[in-house]
Amino acid sequence: MRIVGLNGSLRRNSSNAALLRAAMRVAPSGVQIVLYDGTAALPHFNPDLDADGVDPPPAVASLRTLLIESDGILISSPEYAHGVPGAFKNLLDWLVSTGELVDKPVALLNASPSGGTYAQSSLAETLRTMNWNLLEEACLLDPFVRQRIVNELEDEQALLVLQRAIEALVRAIAH
Repeated sequence: MRIVGLNGSLRRNSSNAALLRAAMRVAPSGVQIVLYDGTAALPHFNPDLDADGVDPPPAVASLRTLLIESDGILISSPEYAHGVPGAFKNLLDWLVSTGELVDKPVALLNASPSGGTYAQSSLAETLRTMNWNLLEEACLLDPFVRQRIVNELEDEQALLVLQRAIEALVRAIAH
C-alpha cells in the first residue's frame, strides 16, 4: 500500500515535515509513505492551463500521476493567518479538476502551535468540495503541537496517537 504525504509548508525543517517523517516511521509493515516535495515548483494555478484538451504543466502532471497512483493521501499543513498557506492552496487548485482523485482516502494532520483549527477546517471544506474521502477518524489536531517537535517528533505518546491515525487511514483504504 502506498500513501503520499503532502506537506503544506515550504519550510525545509517545518514541524509538518517532521510530522510526515514520523508517520513514515510508525506506518504499519507493508505501508509505504512517500513524501511529495514539489509544491514550490508548481506554477500559479491558471484555468487556461487546465482546460479540456490542454496538457497541464509538467510539474502538475507529475503531481497528479503520483496522487492518482497512490492508495491514499496524508496531509500535514500549518496555519497562516487563520488559513491554508497560499502555496498549498495552489497545489489543491491544480487538483480540483482531477476526477481520478474523487473518493481518494485522505487524512489531515496539523502541527501548528495555535492548534490549526482554522486551517484544518478550511482544508476539510476544500477536500469535501473536491469529493475526496476525508476520514475524520484519521484526522488529528492535538497532540501534534509544534512544541513537541524538535527536528523530529520523538514524544512516545504523540507517536502512538499518530500510529493509530495512520492505522485508521490504512483500514479505510483496505475496505
